[in-house]
Amino acid sequence: MDRKDWSWIGDWTGRRALLTPKAEAVVDNIQNRRYTFEAMDQRANQVARVLLDSGVQKGDRIGVYSKNRFDFLDILFACGKIGAVLTPFNIRLTSPEIEYLLNKTNPTMVFYDPDLELPFAELRPLLKKQRIVVMGEKRSDSEPDLNSLMKKESTHAVERPSLTLDDPYLIVFTGGTTGLPKGAILSHSLVFWNSVNTIVSWGLRPDDIQPLLFPLFHTGGINVLLVPFFHLGATSIIMGDFSVDAILKVIEDERCSIVIGVPTMFNMMSESPKFAKVDFDSVRVFISGGAPCPVAIMEKYWARGKILKMGYGLTEVGPNNFYLPESEVKRKPSSVGFPVFHCDMKVVDNDNNEVPTGKVGELLLRGPHIFSGYWEEPEETAKTIEPDGWVHTGDLVMKDEEGFFFITGRKKDMFISGGENVFPTEIEELLYKHPAILEAAVIGVPHEKWGEVGKAFIVLKPGKTLTQEEILEYLDGKLARYKIPKHYEFRGELPKSAAGKILKREL
Repeated sequence: MDRKDWSWIGDWTGRRALLTPKAEAVVDNIQNRRYTFEAMDQRANQVARVLLDSGVQKGDRIGVYSKNRFDFLDILFACGKIGAVLTPFNIRLTSPEIEYLLNKTNPTMVFYDPDLELPFAELRPLLKKQRIVVMGEKRSDSEPDLNSLMKKESTHAVERPSLTLDDPYLIVFTGGTTGLPKGAILSHSLVFWNSVNTIVSWGLRPDDIQPLLFPLFHTGGINVLLVPFFHLGATSIIMGDFSVDAILKVIEDERCSIVIGVPTMFNMMSESPKFAKVDFDSVRVFISGGAPCPVAIMEKYWARGKILKMGYGLTEVGPNNFYLPESEVKRKPSSVGFPVFHCDMKVVDNDNNEVPTGKVGELLLRGPHIFSGYWEEPEETAKTIEPDGWVHTGDLVMKDEEGFFFITGRKKDMFISGGENVFPTEIEELLYKHPAILEAAVIGVPHEKWGEVGKAFIVLKPGKTLTQEEILEYLDGKLARYKIPKHYEFRGELPKSAAGKILKREL
């Protein structure tokens, strides 16, 4: 027997239910229900049997088209038990994009959210070979519903196949250079080692409580804290669609201890009239990920006596790769800190030579928590993973003399103006400090003389006014002249991903 062929691999609910069966695992804030780890394991066993009865075998893909909802977790943990590969689809993609992903991954079964009946209706004609199951309660006689199928199944432990850490667990789609999404293959090793890294490096505790704010069809929803919390025996709250009022209420009512989201979420929360009054006493730390968080947003939480700091990750590695000690947040607010316990990293130039301390270069990561490649994309995989295991992140970083890492921006976001490198993050940081600006994003646009210059997209706070001339006056003296954007566009909102990240590619 292969020494990595261990029976615990993928059985997240079963092993945790053995240790703390009556501890609270999940609070469903949508349906107002609460579940222990024992109940979660019983449900996962039932769904695993539904999959097996449908002919699902180890390695088969299981498609899910859904918003965040409780039974998404049942499918996730059932796939882990029987070696199926969960393949969640981004519900914000167009039908042609989903069609491309369906054809590429060829799932055996597809589950869909009944609240997405209309957009799913466009996909149904494409699913001629797949068994379709609606999540939740029965809505029609045309397709079976998951609840009814589960009721027919035993809650006892299901027979499991032989699994190794190298077997795939998830296919999570991320942006590609051609414009088409790429399916990052996340193995059981990635999921396990990311959990270990997060628990031991972040100091997570069994009594921690988190509201789940990231979409479950992204790696953040599954791997940032959900699986580590199951590993540890802590509690997660399923929140559904993001609502400022709902999240502030849950933080207070459920006594949340860790709150993780993207900068847009924290900015929206801080702009709420309820922000100054909500009880944050239970919160140990707020963590922002997905994009650099302006210090101007952090300061609003510091003013409430709470730490808001940055994390860093990507679908292909981790996604949790750094830890910034709370004691250093205000001294190094723009830093993501130090590498997590089981992670190597280096900063390189375009020729893969390491750059000196204090210089900007591309971040490369290596460790047991890297992805296995892109699904049926050998050329893209070879571009991203070096033969010795280093993964190109595409992110530009700088390590200072004390060993702190700073994310300066995406390699593809950096532009060159008059021969000088310009990093949009630095400009956006200043724009967020302006009292009239709610959101800002800077990109490089072509220029006849300088090659490229900056263009800033601005969203103003309600009731505020601002002109281009006033912004130029505000930035004058704070940035080198070549860094100050030459063009400005005021908008009512900026395009965002389902996770709340500003989509610069659309700008």
